[in-house]
Amino acid sequence: MSTTVLIGLLVASVALLLFLVIKLKLHAFISLLIVSLFMGILAGMPLNDIISAMTAGMGGTLGFLATVIGLGAMFGKMLEVTGGAERLAQGFLNKFGEKRANWAMLLAGFLVSIPVFFDVGFIILVPLVFALAKKSKKSVLVYGIPLLAGLAVTHAFVPPTPGPILVAGFVGADIGKVILYGIICGLPAAVIAGPVFGNYIGKKIHTTVPDYLENTELKEYKGGMPSFGTVFGLILFPIVLILLNTAANAWIPEGNLARDLLGFIGHPIVALILATLAAFIVLGRFKGMTMDDIMQVSNAALNSTGLIILVTGAGGVFKQVLVNSGIGDAIGESFAALPLSPLLLAFLLAVVVRLAAGSATVAMTTAAAIVAPIAQASTVEPALIVIAIAAGATAFSHVNDSGFWLVNRYFGLSEKDTLRSWTVMETLIGFVGLGMAMLLSLVV
Repeated sequence: MSTTVLIGLLVASVALLLFLVIKLKLHAFISLLIVSLFMGILAGMPLNDIISAMTAGMGGTLGFLATVIGLGAMFGKMLEVTGGAERLAQGFLNKFGEKRANWAMLLAGFLVSIPVFFDVGFIILVPLVFALAKKSKKSVLVYGIPLLAGLAVTHAFVPPTPGPILVAGFVGADIGKVILYGIICGLPAAVIAGPVFGNYIGKKIHTTVPDYLENTELKEYKGGMPSFGTVFGLILFPIVLILLNTAANAWIPEGNLARDLLGFIGHPIVALILATLAAFIVLGRFKGMTMDDIMQVSNAALNSTGLIILVTGAGGVFKQVLVNSGIGDAIGESFAALPLSPLLLAFLLAVVVRLAAGSATVAMTTAAAIVAPIAQASTVEPALIVIAIAAGATAFSHVNDSGFWLVNRYFGLSEKDTLRSWTVMETLIGFVGLGMAMLLSLVV
């Protein structure tokens, strides 16, 4: 088939995916599988080869990703049930004081969303937002927007959260570099979209705690909450190990024992195993939890990851069929000659799917699968392409995104005011994140 026909087939496949998800309300998991079959058949692949590609795509993606997501979920669940997330937020509030409480909420969200899923982190910490708003008589948005910005940035930009891990695998990016560049690009985005925008929009929209959430209070935890230093150290522990692995690969010659050792303990799987065990011991056993208690926490954590794992696995299927059908090579050859930056292209592809489908996961999966062959043919640092995709998948959240309605309900906003606050915040994160990635691409 000609390059034009193959690219046309890709456009038709993405259109079909959006139709299934948006119009027919079919789950993203089955939609991605159907589109993969459709794409393979129309590309002329032998039927047995299509099945083989789908199997390889699912297995190749989940062999690493499912392990990381499962471990990360257990680690995050331990922080949730023992009060670690709340302790972190309260510790920042104590250090920053009430006058700079919005900055405290930003940093709390930024760190909490690394091991804890976005919506869970928000629900855990929103009572602090309500308490601050009541005490200061300011709009809930003054404190809520910084919290949301911190949560949203690390949820999209910083592994070991599932989104950037998935995209990194697709484009061949080093996880340590994604963490490093995610933090560098994410902090300015969080500051502008959080405290800066939060102060502005809080003066424009004065919202109080909704009546139906008036009695929302912080939980009491058996044995008390862990110390601020303990929680802070546990969150940083796996990140530091992964970054040491990246540093060792860059600065220590091959064959050196130190490089091999750092490479082993700094692999995301080993780093998260060690971090999860540390959380079980420090947050669990030392606080009086039995092994049965820890088992229940682990089971609860894994129960919440099934859909995420299946959708990301289906994204791997889509990517593998894209590659095996020859469409991936056609895309790479066509776009390599264009004067368009791969970062901008990655961002725009993610934005289009985000606007249409609403789901950031679907946007990241689809964009990553399409951009992967372009990334391999480009000289741009793959980790920055991950950030560009994450930025595009964050921007323009609106009424077809579950996050929109979560904020709408908890902050008691109208749809118009949710668009003016939440949607603008998400879009600021996306564009500032892209801008930072493009600036970094000039020097790395």
